[in-house]
Amino acid sequence: MDDEKQTQRIAIAPNGPYLVTGGIPLTTRYPAMSTYGEPLAWDPVGADEAERPVQEKYALCRCGQSSNKPYCDGTHARVGFDGTLTADRQPSATRRDRYEGEGVVMTDEPGLCVHAGFCGTRFTNVWEMVKRTNDPEVRARLLEMVKNCPSGRLEVTLTGKSAPVEPAFTPSIATMLDGPLWVRGGITVQTMDGERYEVRNRVTLCRCGQSHNKPFCDGTHVDAGFKTNEL
Repeated sequence: MDDEKQTQRIAIAPNGPYLVTGGIPLTTRYPAMSTYGEPLAWDPVGADEAERPVQEKYALCRCGQSSNKPYCDGTHARVGFDGTLTADRQPSATRRDRYEGEGVVMTDEPGLCVHAGFCGTRFTNVWEMVKRTNDPEVRARLLEMVKNCPSGRLEVTLTGKSAPVEPAFTPSIATMLDGPLWVRGGITVQTMDGERYEVRNRVTLCRCGQSHNKPFCDGTHVDAGFKTNEL
């Protein structure tokens, strides 16, 4: 598996698509919702792996205008897509805000927000909950909510530990309805000249073409009304 991960990568074509190599599975994930319309967990039941055979190489749309989403159909060239990469290439830790609780430390990089909604309910949110982590039930719920954050904007580390608590993923790319590409399991993302971004377990890549933090999603797709038109 380690050797396989060495070959799995996403290269970003200048003003063009994401070029995926290494046989990375492409799937779909949907949020399971409460009766109040609040996301509770990621539901793998709707995944369509059987309909997307694993390909050694493929290109995913980055401009947001392909008629064959999630795949690139060359529209970026016709519309003159500006895909200039603007994200800070320093490690995420250099930009994170820190929130200390009882037995946990939560960190937050707001520029990675995709508005998935797992960080709060109609009653509270993780920034309030971290203040009440002396209650083990609140602490356990906080850990689950943070692990569901697809972009890794939020991380939680247990006191005394050096690494954050992370969900286990098979290296894969999941499409999110009307949202970004969710890159999971520590896949390398790099420029065409080989410069690598920090490898993280959870990364969301812009596919509406309008993020101000390219290649990463910053939530702009919500205000832009981006539609994937995918089943």
